[in-house]
Amino acid sequence: MALRMVAWTVLTCTALAMLACGQGPATTAVPQATSPSADRSLESPTQALGDPSKGITALPSVADLVERIGPAVALVSVESPELNALSGLDEEQEAGTAIVVRQDGYLVTNSHVILGAEAVTVSLADGRVFDAEVVGNDPVSDLAVLKIDAKGLPVATLGGSERLRTGDWVVAIGNALGLKGGPTVALGIISAQGRAITTDLGQLYDLIQTDAAINQGASGGPLVSLDGQVVGINTAILRQATGIGFAISSSVAVPIIESLIENGRVIRPLIGLTATDVTSRLATELKLPAAEGVVVTTMSEDGPAYLAGIRVGDVITKLGDSRTPDMGRFLGRLWSYRPGDRVEEGYISGGKSHAVLVTLAERPSQ
Repeated sequence: MALRMVAWTVLTCTALAMLACGQGPATTAVPQATSPSADRSLESPTQALGDPSKGITALPSVADLVERIGPAVALVSVESPELNALSGLDEEQEAGTAIVVRQDGYLVTNSHVILGAEAVTVSLADGRVFDAEVVGNDPVSDLAVLKIDAKGLPVATLGGSERLRTGDWVVAIGNALGLKGGPTVALGIISAQGRAITTDLGQLYDLIQTDAAINQGASGGPLVSLDGQVVGINTAILRQATGIGFAISSSVAVPIIESLIENGRVIRPLIGLTATDVTSRLATELKLPAAEGVVVTTMSEDGPAYLAGIRVGDVITKLGDSRTPDMGRFLGRLWSYRPGDRVEEGYISGGKSHAVLVTLAERPSQ
């Protein structure tokens, strides 16, 4: 059988893209596995080019960072003759990327990398090759966890995405195009945060946008800040654009990864509605009473939101103590809760502001 990896294609988002709102990761925060040198500061964060007195700006040197993170970056190969048929993609690939997140053999990669795979193989940076078990797969977030029979592995530390600023330097590491000789390293900046995109396999939210090169085969690889933390997991590129790639933020990824390790699935709350961003144009066309928030487009009559009194056309502006000006932040906040939690939801209906308590249910597993 041929070795292949699923390529990931981003489709065009529209302002009215529908997004199911009843899903989210478990919120239990768990300790992350760290390498012995995880807290060691980089010795050479920058390297001057030429004579600084002549006005030549220094650029980051990432050699030390790559030496630290590189041992935790692995090559993923999948075996499935039906892989392209399942994904509807035209191109074939032989490799993806994974990140070692626990010393006892757990790795994270993209869900689309192992889509439909009959067999998964992991090649570590030290040259060892293992058959891998898919512990859990979550297409909603495009994350999957693999397990290999190994101990004492070097790991990468996930975290820090909440401290990122647009313009910060980051490094993308991955097995671009499956080239021999080890992972490819690319330097770039955080171009934007909180992006939401539609892909050929679903919608993703709260993504980091970067101009660091993320090519086919680099899916599942780390996006690393200059302090050595994995702030994102590379997931998608815009084929029709140059210098636009996306990564799943660590704040989204960490609870999902831990839930996959502990439960084999992600336990998400169900609110029972579908919504879309309120834009100025949409607010004018539909005569909505708010300029920001998410407007309810469909809902289940036996769902938590409906039972609490919310109806189609209402504009949700707040969950708990957090504003929800768009779908990314609405989902991020919603998915921070557990099934059974009672959450105050602020919304506008009939031109008036209201607040109700919604008891979240549990979303059925996919």
